[in-house]
Amino acid sequence: MPDIQTLTRQAERQCQQRGVRFTPIRRRVLELIADSPGGLKAYDLLDRLAVEHGAARPPTVYRALDFLIEQGLVHRIESLNAYVACPCPEHHHGFQLLICRHCGRVEELHLDDVNAQLGARAAALGFAVDRQTIELLGACDACRATAADG
Repeated sequence: MPDIQTLTRQAERQCQQRGVRFTPIRRRVLELIADSPGGLKAYDLLDRLAVEHGAARPPTVYRALDFLIEQGLVHRIESLNAYVACPCPEHHHGFQLLICRHCGRVEELHLDDVNAQLGARAAALGFAVDRQTIELLGACDACRATAADG
């Protein structure tokens, strides 16, 4: 995962190229999410943001999250109802998330052939896919090693 400064620079460039505003609140929401490798729930995000910006309210956070998702800078982890920073926002294809059920670490994969096969199969069945979320829940190497040692 790139560091927070790298992610925010990428986000700035991407927003500038697309002609959209990367406001200070949007930047801070991205920074807070990027600083939480296991994802961050909206209300946890609101709590952290409220410490810095007393006027932060749920609509502010949700608008920022919607923007960041739309720009491909953040992904929603459906199963956890949490958000994680995208390590490669320039990648315009589908993704898969590996989620450790022990430590909460999230890794992103880009297996385009998997997405293409699912899309083709859905189309063959007459189904139009609007959004695709693939989450694989399991145990990372570090947690498996800890369990084996214990």
